[in-house]
Amino acid sequence: MLTTLCWNWLEVDILWVDSEQRHRGYGSQLLLEVERIAREKFCDFVMLNTFSYQAPEFYKKHGYQLITTIENAPTGHSHYYFKKDLT
Repeated sequence: MLTTLCWNWLEVDILWVDSEQRHRGYGSQLLLEVERIAREKFCDFVMLNTFSYQAPEFYKKHGYQLITTIENAPTGHSHYYFKKDLT
């Protein structure tokens, strides 16, 4: 996992769980830890991005709201940006 603290938000650059370890709750635990750290640092929100072939439903399940979509990026797919308010 790679994150960046930017002014009043925390941005998740990479959150990845090995395919053999998925569906065991590790991704959810990592995301909850990101949110805990963001609150500890007085962030107002967490922001992240994913692709249509990755995990958009996972983030929606955890309360993240889709804020914008770039179509055909990469070709044939969509690039989604999500935000979750913490305040």
